[in-house]
Order: sequence, then C-alpha cells, then structure tokens
Amino acid sequence: MKYLGIDYGLKNVGIAISDEGGKMAFPKVVLDNDENLFSKIKQICEEEKVGGIVIGESLNFKGELNPIMKQIISFKEKLEKETTLPTYFQKELFTSAEAERTQGQNLRNIRKGERKEKTVSLKKNDASAAALILRSYLDATMGDS
Repeated sequence: MKYLGIDYGLKNVGIAISDEGGKMAFPKVVLDNDENLFSKIKQICEEEKVGGIVIGESLNFKGELNPIMKQIISFKEKLEKETTLPTYFQKELFTSAEAERTQGQNLRNIRKGERKEKTVSLKKNDASAAALILRSYLDATMGDS
C-alpha cells in the first residue's frame, strides 16, 4: 500500500509518496496552501492509489505542540473527510533543516540577488521534509526490513 506524506505549512505544503511496499519515501511536489489544496491532494491520492496519509506533527524543543498544530489538526480533520483515507500524525523535529542538509544546500548563504533560486530551493525542501516525515512513519510502523 502506498502512503502520502505531508509537511504542512501556512504558505506551502510539501507532498511525498511511498513505494507500494511502504519501504521508501520520495519527494513529489510542493502545493500552494490555497483554496485548491484539498482537491489537489485528493487527486494525487487517487492517481497514486494511496491507502493512507501521514502528516508531520509539529513539536517544539520540549516536545510540546507548536502553535501551528491547531491549524494542522483542523487540516487533518478536513483531509480525512475529503479523502476518506486514514490519516496519521508522525512527530517531526528539524525535518526542514534535515531536508536542506541532505540536499547539500546552505540557503542562509544565498545572496540577495538569488531570491528566486532561494524560493525554489525552499519549496524543494518542503517536499523533501514530507519524505523525511513519511520515512520516519514507515520505519516506525513497517520496520526496516
């Protein structure tokens, strides 16, 4: 069964897809967080024949819920209604920073004249962060075998 991973943000939502066996996770796309978000996610779920959705649970350094979690919980509830798919939370911490590191990027050093490239790189990081969230879930539930 395939899973869809989500890194939820106020502006952008990173999307990742697992393989059929639930062993690997791949960045897929970054969607704008707008009025078309749910229909786009539903379309991806149908096209990819997704059986479950995993959303990053945003925590602070103390392991407590971040302020954005209220919106993520509301998003999860609406997503379950729209897709009728089981939806799970996976704890996340530093997934965006880890996505940046694994892509070999240091966005803090990008010069001001390269704002477009920085935006594109940040968007790629959202999808990569979604893949890291999904991979964590798959490892925890499916094992590494």
